[in-house]
Amino acid sequence: MRSFFAMASVLCLLAVGSVYGQGKLPSPAVGKVVADNNQFALELYAKLAAKDGNLFYSPYSISTALGMTYAGARGQTAEQMAKALRYTLAEDKLHAAFAALINQQNGVGGERAYKLNVANRLWGQAGSAFRPDFLQLVQKNYGAGLQELDFIRASEPSRVTINDWIDKQTQGKIKDLIPQGAIDLDTRLVLTNAIYFKAAWMDEFFAGATKKADFWTTPTSKVQAMMMHRKADYSFVDGETAQLLELPYEQNDLSMLVILPRKKDGLKDLELKLTAANLDAWLKSKKLYEVDVKLPKFKFTSQFSLKQTLADMGMPIAFTRAADFSGMTSQEKLMISDVIHKAFVDVHEKGTEAAAATAVIMKTLSAPIRPIVPSANFHADHPFVFVIRDNRSGGILFAGRVANPV
Repeated sequence: MRSFFAMASVLCLLAVGSVYGQGKLPSPAVGKVVADNNQFALELYAKLAAKDGNLFYSPYSISTALGMTYAGARGQTAEQMAKALRYTLAEDKLHAAFAALINQQNGVGGERAYKLNVANRLWGQAGSAFRPDFLQLVQKNYGAGLQELDFIRASEPSRVTINDWIDKQTQGKIKDLIPQGAIDLDTRLVLTNAIYFKAAWMDEFFAGATKKADFWTTPTSKVQAMMMHRKADYSFVDGETAQLLELPYEQNDLSMLVILPRKKDGLKDLELKLTAANLDAWLKSKKLYEVDVKLPKFKFTSQFSLKQTLADMGMPIAFTRAADFSGMTSQEKLMISDVIHKAFVDVHEKGTEAAAATAVIMKTLSAPIRPIVPSANFHADHPFVFVIRDNRSGGILFAGRVANPV
């Protein structure tokens, strides 16, 4: 069996063709943008995982919000953003690929039992002269219409309006995304993405089997967690240093992958090996097992300011007065003042509910800036990593870790 160095790469899910998804991708370009977004997803995970504790975020939400922002970047600002976000497609193909991916995720032209909704919106200062070609591009490819607000005279009401929209799009799971003070009289444009997901497991856990049990937060410390239990056939990888379990949701369009280090203190080593290098080989190595599954119920929210993280990943100019977003407007020079992200997850016997939102806040520079199968055990009784992916495209929608489920 392969070492975890191969196994860990499953998180990146560089999705192309049948190896990564259950269905066909709309186009090769969509496969490429999924691959690029997933590369960004794991590199961002490495940055966010530096802090201890539970972690959950939506790399897809972040990539989409910044994709709209990238549409208005020019010169070195655009070059740095493309490099940091791992975009490799030409810009005209990139935005069209995002459009196809959004249509697929929103279920355009089909019915489904689960909920997966993606929404985008631009919020601009009333009277600002945003370029018509920029507005048309984000409307066509991201479904992001422009709503005018008065950031100059009504900063706080504008903030509340945006937060209320996020709240509605995420079914009340993401509240107060933008904190007080983040929007002020220098704000000219806010680009937002919201994603909401709710699905039942293909095979639910029986609530009566959920019992309190030990969850080891360290090799010597434990808490009492509500541990779900089920024995059934699952796709499974039994690696030398870690195990991988795939838990499909209804219709099998999406799944949760749970990656559990064998050692109770193995989380850090696992995270250090989360690369894309051997993903294809690892996914091909999945086999059907009868697995005795124990998985804790958990629910938590994570929130981040990604300004410094994204600068460290290679796009510092976008956050400075040297930024070039002349593709958005020629009236004023703009820069990104912050990228704010918040995500919620609730995993229980019936399924999973998850939501996330991202806001990219742009400010002006013209004013001061403010069958018979083998059996196995998978007992997640210590910290682990998990992702929720779109099986059709292979794209990561959400990712996180559970360090303490209580």
